[in-house]
Amino acid sequence: MKSVERAFSDNGLLANAISGFSPRQAQIDMAMEVTLAIANKTSLIVEAGTGTGKTFAYLIPALLANKEAAEQEQSNKKIIVSTGTKNLQEQLFHKDMPLIRKVLATNARIALLKGRANYLCTYRLEQYQSGGGQLDAQMLTDLVKVKTWANTTLTGDIGELVNVQEGSAIFPYVTSTVDNCLARDCPHVKDCYLIKAREKAIEADLVVVNHHLFFADMALKDTGFGELIPKADVVIFDEAHQISDIASEYFGEAFSTRQLLDLCSDVLQVYRTSLTDVKQLGRAAEKLMKTTQEFRLLFPYEPERGNWRERHRQARIASAFTVIKTDLDFLYQVIKLCVSRNDAIDNCFERAVTLLSKYDIMANLEVSGMSFWYETTRRHVVLHQTPLSVADKFSAYIKASGAGWIFTSATLAVDGTFEHFAKPLGLDQASHLLLDSPFDYQAQSQLLVPRFLPEANHRNRASALAELAIPLIKASGGACFMLFTSYRVMNQVAELLEGKVDNPLLVQGQMAKQTLLSEFIDNDNAVLLATASFWEGVDVRGDKLTCVIIDKLPFASPDDPLLQARSEDVKRQGGDPFYHIQLPQAVIALKQGVGRLIRDVSDQGIMVICDDRLVNRPYGEVFLKSLPDMKRSRNLDQAAQFLQTITAENGEKA
Repeated sequence: MKSVERAFSDNGLLANAISGFSPRQAQIDMAMEVTLAIANKTSLIVEAGTGTGKTFAYLIPALLANKEAAEQEQSNKKIIVSTGTKNLQEQLFHKDMPLIRKVLATNARIALLKGRANYLCTYRLEQYQSGGGQLDAQMLTDLVKVKTWANTTLTGDIGELVNVQEGSAIFPYVTSTVDNCLARDCPHVKDCYLIKAREKAIEADLVVVNHHLFFADMALKDTGFGELIPKADVVIFDEAHQISDIASEYFGEAFSTRQLLDLCSDVLQVYRTSLTDVKQLGRAAEKLMKTTQEFRLLFPYEPERGNWRERHRQARIASAFTVIKTDLDFLYQVIKLCVSRNDAIDNCFERAVTLLSKYDIMANLEVSGMSFWYETTRRHVVLHQTPLSVADKFSAYIKASGAGWIFTSATLAVDGTFEHFAKPLGLDQASHLLLDSPFDYQAQSQLLVPRFLPEANHRNRASALAELAIPLIKASGGACFMLFTSYRVMNQVAELLEGKVDNPLLVQGQMAKQTLLSEFIDNDNAVLLATASFWEGVDVRGDKLTCVIIDKLPFASPDDPLLQARSEDVKRQGGDPFYHIQLPQAVIALKQGVGRLIRDVSDQGIMVICDDRLVNRPYGEVFLKSLPDMKRSRNLDQAAQFLQTITAENGEKA
């Protein structure tokens, strides 16, 4: 306990190693509580406001506990740190960890473990080198780049491939899935990059994963099939506000047209290369492929989510879904005749069996306690069966683990309590800690709630938002985020601003997220217009961002099928879905958006929330109490003046 306190003191390890470090009481308080939770093997929920330094506040106690155990010749304390995104994983592993290891003078072994889709599969690359006929021109170009890189890579991490677009269609052909992996039967198993990464993780003292990988592993353990992440003594979730929905997803089931098409593609590959005598194999795969593609065409082109129970009542959908079963069963019967001829076809047989089982789950719509919903991309349909609660399973898992569990984020509390976060995960016994940000929001920022804006669904809404934004953009000289709850309104406002402001407009969808962000940072007077993915995990400091405009309170769509199912469940228990689910979710989402503005002690800016409900609805007070304590205003001219002052001050400093 004392060693942790000393590390954060005026003349401690951090002060000696980091120029300009000064102790923050909130950071010390968090580090002490984390130390207790690790020592007592209990659970701790911490909201640490922006600027607290929560990464150091959990990593230093964890690594000190590991170091002390090693010095006392006890078994090292194994630590899992799970983050919300791959970007945060990379930052922790490449930036924060090396610094802390140096500060603590520890020899702790650290590993980065990603999901299998992030690692090259040498076997599948080899397979598709000879099957280029299935690939279009762009995919063939990307395949050549992958092959060249494959000759030099040491890790097989496709994140190294900077000359291939992040969403390239080639990646499913050169990476594996749980379905198509041959595991120990693979001829390249000794050189498998995924297995090597897992072996490093097993040997490491601290492993950095992401939430999806953690819960995928947890779900696998739950069904008794395997264990990706080694057993830990300490489990830390950063950006923990995301985990309830992710946990629900992994404790449910999914059945997708992509799984069907991947199976068909692999069967055709085996047929063309090694089982050319079985003509029915090719015919059956092509038939199911056609049926699957036709099923996708029954849904709108633009991505959507909906209630699968309701959609299945439509005769065309039900009929097409039945045909999938017929054709999948036919392919299964044909593959069955080829079993034992080679490992690849045996793998396809196992996948066909699994898909038939998943089909039956999605066809049995009378099961209670579950939400049945679908989502589409422009290429695929995914059907989901999601449990309405994971509290029992997750709490039992924590209890059985015998580990210390830390859940932290800048946005976990709603109106000063953690019930919204803790209850769905069964964290009734966890300790709570709510730490304010050290920033002086009263001096550094203003919250503007403009008057006289049209209602959210009014036809002049986009026009009013654009007119409101123009003087603020001019006053800030750019350096502005406009965050929207829908692509439609975002694109409308972007069109209206074109030609009315001199600033470059960067609109989500024009380029990849990281490229868009880099362009914004490199261009002093740019304006960025974006939706959900920019509401969190984006860190722009200083005079690069002085104005954030949010179009409306981010309530989830009432048509969202999972929300509908959970709302019905709350009603059955006598509760109010709005106050139990919709309001807390919207508060957390808004806190994330507001958190983009002030990222450092020297930052200044205006937060504009274009939604009157903040001040004229009773629940508006819940939002306001949950936000940082900014100066409030309803006067647009005052806000513009504040921005002009900031811009002038920054100009003088430059």
